[in-house]
Amino acid sequence: MNLPNKLTLGRIIISVIILVMLIVPWYSLGINFPTFSIAGKIVVDLKYIIAGVLFVIASVTDFLDGYIARSRNMVTDFGKVMDAIADKILVNGLLIILAYNGFISIAIPVIIITRDTFVDAFKMASGNKGKVVAASYMGKAKTMCMMIGMALTMFYNLPFELVGFNLAYALIIIATVLSVVSGVQYYFNTKDAFSAK
Repeated sequence: MNLPNKLTLGRIIISVIILVMLIVPWYSLGINFPTFSIAGKIVVDLKYIIAGVLFVIASVTDFLDGYIARSRNMVTDFGKVMDAIADKILVNGLLIILAYNGFISIAIPVIIITRDTFVDAFKMASGNKGKVVAASYMGKAKTMCMMIGMALTMFYNLPFELVGFNLAYALIIIATVLSVVSGVQYYFNTKDAFSAK
């Protein structure tokens, strides 16, 4: 197994750890994560700070595995599949948890997951016709906004929260809009795959 694939598997493991950390009702097990008050108005739960740090690490591996695989010609079918799975576990799983816990609107994971479902179908149809469509700049911008927005959310939008500017949520909203637009763009780039022969 090459280095990019190891990084991808590492991201999957980190993603599962993040989800377990945020899903498990630790208080019922007698485990309470400490909370801190910042500026007398922001209560920070250490559980989310730890999850945020792990999320940043996972996001960095997402960049590294792709960069290394492409620059060293180490791209494999296994890596492509596992990379997609890792992304879905990390981003979609965490979006659902953040929505459930009231950090973001439930509409956001619904839109993102629906968009991803359609795009995956487009990719499959296009791949069956031998056509591969590279990720667009809009799709890359969406990913960057989403990653930064989600990280800031778990860090309680600090330090921007201190000045009353919710940059975290703004970035996630922008990423959601870009995801829909890039999904439509992806459809038009692959619609020939749906034409009858």
